[in-house]
Amino acid sequence: MAMASDHIITDYGANGSLTVNNAPAIQSAIDACFKNGGGRVIVPAGRVFMTGSLILKSNVELHLEQGAILKASKNKSDYKGFRELTYMDTALKAPAYVNCEYDGRPKQYFLYAFDSHNISITGKGIIDGSGEIHQGEVFKYYIEGDSYPRMPMLFMEGINNLHIMDVTLRNSGFWTVHMAGCRDVLIDGICIKNDLRMMNSDGIDPDHCKNVVIRDCDIESADDCIVFKATGAFKKYGPCENITVSGCRLTSTSAAIKFGTESESDMRNISVKDCVISRTNRGISLQLRDSANMENISFSNIRIETKRFSEHWWGEGEPIAITAVPRKEGIRPGKVKNIRFKNIECISENGIFIHGNDETCVEDIFFEDIKIRLENSSKWEKADYDLRPCAGKGKVKAKMSGAYLRFAENIRFKGFEIKADDDMKQYLAGVYDIEACKGVEWE
Repeated sequence: MAMASDHIITDYGANGSLTVNNAPAIQSAIDACFKNGGGRVIVPAGRVFMTGSLILKSNVELHLEQGAILKASKNKSDYKGFRELTYMDTALKAPAYVNCEYDGRPKQYFLYAFDSHNISITGKGIIDGSGEIHQGEVFKYYIEGDSYPRMPMLFMEGINNLHIMDVTLRNSGFWTVHMAGCRDVLIDGICIKNDLRMMNSDGIDPDHCKNVVIRDCDIESADDCIVFKATGAFKKYGPCENITVSGCRLTSTSAAIKFGTESESDMRNISVKDCVISRTNRGISLQLRDSANMENISFSNIRIETKRFSEHWWGEGEPIAITAVPRKEGIRPGKVKNIRFKNIECISENGIFIHGNDETCVEDIFFEDIKIRLENSSKWEKADYDLRPCAGKGKVKAKMSGAYLRFAENIRFKGFEIKADDDMKQYLAGVYDIEACKGVEWE
């Protein structure tokens, strides 16, 4: 039932024609709601509303009724940029899996908000990103984007009190929910469904964010599902910290839970628990490549199922990977320290991979009650580990071990178990392979 503070977009001229850009009408509804002190902007059920760029504003709830679809325009001229663009701004200089350096600031936006408060996106409806318009070459195992970086579906910068609840976000051509410098965030019960071949179509990217709760979400995406970042463009917002993730179901062509690779400020005080990861290349991946630190992070009660994918995706089927190496020559990464894993059950095609470098150690890592069963579930070669992106060679040539450790200190395993199916025993070199480490303990 509509309330006095509700603004229905059809009352402002929006219609269901897929040949009309409804952005002016929808923006008028948002602006009127904002000017009247806030309320709901309603996308009504049973219709598809095509739109270009929209700016959300303080005290406004964008509510999509069940059966409503807000669909990104397939006409790229309907999107606004932060400045005038040229082709060279976004031209691909190398395939995304080779080099995808990004300072975090997109060139264009679809749904955007800046320096605002009390913004909500709610309802049982759908936001469709029309990701096919951002596709470049289509290959068997991956789809390259037509440019880099591309336009995120939701880009929220500097928002205080942000809620995203119940909606389905699908078919994004780049990062789906990019939050930069946001505070007091709740993401609850949303569903993200992206093409599992589409490069860089992350699910949720908290970037320099604080006080975030992500719970009970279903996410399928490529590259990663939930990615904690600290990109260079938003360093003014400080660390990415005080975040909990719980009860999520995650599927990815790369990593289900990832930290990095952009790590220009610290990431700390983060908890991930009670999640199920399936059909994924890497389960949990901490990838420190820049000068900041990753610390005080815990993972508990997680079920992980991984398998190897083609070389176009970083990873080699590791359920857990922690790497701290320079992105390029001349960069000295910070530290990965005080990381806890408890009650993790894995079915995978590889073991745990930990690799620092001779200048930066991974330290104070505690594994408790970790069970790994090696299962042959792909056609790809069962060998090697993956350090990409990094200076120098990205692949580590080595036989599979339950835990492969290099340049690490104070690593403790308590209750670690690895078993191999009969057709995987030939690939398993041993329970552990340790070099250039100090203080490794097994109980």
